[in-house]
Amino acid sequence: MFRGENLRERIHEANVAVHRSEAKYYNLFHPEVYNEQEQKRICSVLKLVNNLVANNQQTALDFGAGTGNLTGKLLHMGYIVTAIDISAEMCAILERKYKIYLENKKLTVINSPIESVSFDKGEFDLITCYSVLHHLPNYADTLQKLTLFLKKGGVLYMDHEASPSYWKDEPRKLANIVKLIHFHSNPLLNALYFQVASAKIPSIDYTLSDYWHKKEHPLDHGKIERVFEKENFDFFKRVDYHHRATWISNPIFNIYRHVCKPEMSFWVAKK
Repeated sequence: MFRGENLRERIHEANVAVHRSEAKYYNLFHPEVYNEQEQKRICSVLKLVNNLVANNQQTALDFGAGTGNLTGKLLHMGYIVTAIDISAEMCAILERKYKIYLENKKLTVINSPIESVSFDKGEFDLITCYSVLHHLPNYADTLQKLTLFLKKGGVLYMDHEASPSYWKDEPRKLANIVKLIHFHSNPLLNALYFQVASAKIPSIDYTLSDYWHKKEHPLDHGKIERVFEKENFDFFKRVDYHHRATWISNPIFNIYRHVCKPEMSFWVAKK
């Protein structure tokens, strides 16, 4: 449970510290984000999302933008993007990567917690976030705030969050064994890759920064759905999917995706 201002500040501070440490290595650090299959999947979903926006003027807000995973794709699709991230180091990398877009006024980068910024009501056609909600002190309240910045007919797209099945045991014993093997083999394969690549990755404590990615207090998709219901969104849907999380292909994955429930989710919601 969310327990007041002290926890909020501690989560913010933990995220600043974690992303300061990993900014330089971020792409290498996160094969679950930057492997080829995942990048293709994101591009496919963004195209679908783009087609849902009514009267699209191509203004986008990418919050928790990091080093520009979604921001870059939106810019290449022709969007004028406002990118927000709590990490100054991540923002600096994003600005260097997309300097030409900054100079051409196609990109604005804001280094701030999302809770501390405000925009005009209905300012954006599209609001995106990828692997962000589980980092936020109070993701439901933040989501409620973001809906105000989305225009009527606009779309909110949130991705890369643990599905309701992530922390649950599989109903069949064999499937549960496969799930455990898959989950435990992924970090081993990535560690092997880092050794082969001679990559020296610092040890980082994600205990507080990934606060809602825990079995004790997992992300509650019911809270997300209730925000969309309260704000009378025309359409909202959660899609669960199996997720490749390694640089080296995991031979267990094809068995895993056939016998186990999907471990990740994304949301698409049209206002």
